[in-house]
Amino acid sequence: MKKPVLLLSGALANKPFNGGNAWSRLSWILGFKRLGFDVCFVEQINRNCCVDANGMIADFTNSVNVAYFKAVMVQFGLERSSALICEDGQAWGIPLEELTARARRTDLLFNLSGHLTLSELKSTPACKVYYDDDPGFTQFWHAAGSSGARLEGHDYYFTLGANIGAADCPIPTNGIAWRHTRPPVVLEDWPDRASSKFGVQSLKLEVGSSTFGKGADKPFDRFTTVASWRGAYGPVQYNGKTYGVKAHEFRKFFEMPRRSGHPFEIALHIHPADQKDLEALRTHGWSIVDPKEMSGTTDEFRRYVQNSGAEFSVAQGIYVDTNSGWFSDRTVRYLASGRPALVQETGFSKHIPTGEGLIAFRTVDEAIEGAHRIVRDYEHHCRAARRVAEECFDADRVIQRLLDEIGLKRL
Repeated sequence: MKKPVLLLSGALANKPFNGGNAWSRLSWILGFKRLGFDVCFVEQINRNCCVDANGMIADFTNSVNVAYFKAVMVQFGLERSSALICEDGQAWGIPLEELTARARRTDLLFNLSGHLTLSELKSTPACKVYYDDDPGFTQFWHAAGSSGARLEGHDYYFTLGANIGAADCPIPTNGIAWRHTRPPVVLEDWPDRASSKFGVQSLKLEVGSSTFGKGADKPFDRFTTVASWRGAYGPVQYNGKTYGVKAHEFRKFFEMPRRSGHPFEIALHIHPADQKDLEALRTHGWSIVDPKEMSGTTDEFRRYVQNSGAEFSVAQGIYVDTNSGWFSDRTVRYLASGRPALVQETGFSKHIPTGEGLIAFRTVDEAIEGAHRIVRDYEHHCRAARRVAEECFDADRVIQRLLDEIGLKRL
């Protein structure tokens, strides 16, 4: 029986040295492969996004983007089933002619954020799915008539905004029947560090530059996260209301280290213009580490997550204020690793069990109490975290449910 053919597209080389972003794409790619799909990954990149190691515009062939894309594809055995295509016609991997022929026999196009726009590849697959991992931004842009959402030309629309379409979520549907999905994780790629195989009590920390618990055997050492202070997008206005970015939310929780008495660390990408915020974080007791060093590659990102004690993170203001139900793919990796997560509520607790392993908060006081709960009964929360990942985010289950909704059978 012939394998169903899948064309999957999303931004990976466009965000070099971002191991977490790479995993968010890889989990879909590897998840579909596990279910018997013949998968091809295709990414487009604009000429002015191709840069050298210093961030200066570079030739496509010699850019860090191509080097990063190639390294990830080779690492996961995808070099013969992937392509990076530049707008000026240059490419790495499968030639465009071969991709075009493949698209004509493709059963499913899975288009992350509508990334694939090349008509010769996008128009011919039998079924086209749009995957929205920026709920709120996507729908508000579309309502405003912005082309940035790239929603046109798809048969089905899936979003991480679990509450879109509900009465308590102001995000407009724009007449689209939004279906809901979750960020998947291939559990075999993210082993449970809290299991007896590893042993919580005997965990050896490997992040040598960490400020806390360096080289120690501890049941808990620190809360961490990987973050961009402002993210890729600015505030959004809709119906007279402004929806903010992550920085606006993080400022509300500057006091966490001092008030809780626990160590907090961020692998933080922050612009020099936000120096005051950086100083404020340090003044309040946050440890700041280099995200490129800690999470620039897929291996470094996984190591950083798995050698953390637990995650603490806030969300984009737009996810919070719209009660979108968004849930972070990064947090999923903490949970799968048997690392508890203390994360800001976006309305996801209506759909995902919280209280053990995964704790949601809205206020500083709730966050502090959540931190105390995790540290007090750390091993219990580690094991519970893994259970949440297995029950809610296992790639086999997440992808199969999506396939059932669109009526596509697999081997």
